[in-house]
Amino acid sequence: MTTTERRRFRSGTVILGSMGVLAAALAACGSEPDKRCVDPHTYKTLPKSSCESGGSGHYYYGGSVRGGKVGGGSFDESSVKTGGFGGHGTGHRSGGG
Repeated sequence: MTTTERRRFRSGTVILGSMGVLAAALAACGSEPDKRCVDPHTYKTLPKSSCESGGSGHYYYGGSVRGGKVGGGSFDESSVKTGGFGGHGTGHRSGGG
């Protein structure tokens, strides 16, 4: 193999490898925000069973949990911004811009 052939081979390998990494990263970025079962009055997390079959809990989308309580998300799934490449779900959109 000549030096030119080796360079072409390496370039092709780098491009194909990069495409594979990009595809894996995009597949890992889910379009669904996190969802947790929560008491709508206290914002405390509940077992998933509390949100099923007419239980007292409601699903809370996005945000985070601190001290057993959720914040930074919404009970309305459509109002929660989902993550994109290199990001993650964040709660309500705010601010002008």
